[in-house]
Amino acid sequence: MILLYLSILGFLSVFFFITWVARALTHGNTAVITRLEQVTKTQPDLPPAAEAGSRGYASPTLLLVRALARLVPLKGLGRRLENDLVRADIPLKGEEFAAFVILAFVAAALLGLLVFGSVLNACLLAAPAAAAPVFYLRMAKARRLAAFNSQLCDALAMIANTLRAGFSFLQALEMVRKELPDPISKEFGRALQDLNLGVSVEDALQSMVERVKSDDLDLMVTAVIIQRQIGGNLAEILDKIAETIRERVRIKGEIKILTAQGRISGLVVGLLPIGLLMVLLLINPGYMQDLFNNPMGIKLLAFAAVSEAIGLAAVKRIMNIEV
Repeated sequence: MILLYLSILGFLSVFFFITWVARALTHGNTAVITRLEQVTKTQPDLPPAAEAGSRGYASPTLLLVRALARLVPLKGLGRRLENDLVRADIPLKGEEFAAFVILAFVAAALLGLLVFGSVLNACLLAAPAAAAPVFYLRMAKARRLAAFNSQLCDALAMIANTLRAGFSFLQALEMVRKELPDPISKEFGRALQDLNLGVSVEDALQSMVERVKSDDLDLMVTAVIIQRQIGGNLAEILDKIAETIRERVRIKGEIKILTAQGRISGLVVGLLPIGLLMVLLLINPGYMQDLFNNPMGIKLLAFAAVSEAIGLAAVKRIMNIEV
């Protein structure tokens, strides 16, 4: 028991020491912070975490993550995560997110080692803790994309009506940024910011397509670029695109309702063995020791994990119907 208390005290001491070092490293950047505040005054509203980070106020956990990202070389891994973080609207750098995953794994492993006293059980607890941020990133990206697609019809209707009223296309984009909520207002605001910096309309719209990765937005941008090259009634074109997108959203909703039972069944069947294994490890760890200590048990676990992955991938593939 004394060893447990000393271990917890040591972990907390290291945590607060790294937090103090990170705060000391970021304390003297007042000139940079002031310059960033001047630049962000013309940008769309930032999320609370990004706004707090730009002004120099951050939580101890965020400071610890940033300190770990500086100490561990994670640049190569961070570049692969940058686009996903932007699409999910998570105000972190790629290396900071990778450092957060590593920190979650280490913290969960230490907790499992203190509670269970076994390295294997600690790894079984740390693996879901490290996978949770990755799953959250994917869910946040998909949720933001769905919200953007659901708002795109209203944005197209607003642009078309603004053009009919005699305003320019840039003024129509500004109207969307002001009137519609996030995330579409933020993305159009970024496009307007690119235009204010001298980027052409085509390049700004293509950059927005690359950020969002929406097929409906790609259809709209393609129509706008073609209209700017060969001419035509842009308001009428946008109305037809909005009607097409509205029908696609309706069909996708019907497909989602019809396949809900299959998706839930696949999720329950896939997660039930994992949940049962975790419950048995928590209730009676000795009951499962033979499965982990026997070489045949390790092979059976590996075979079960591969079978679970194949089954979940097959169910997802069957339920994923393109429209």
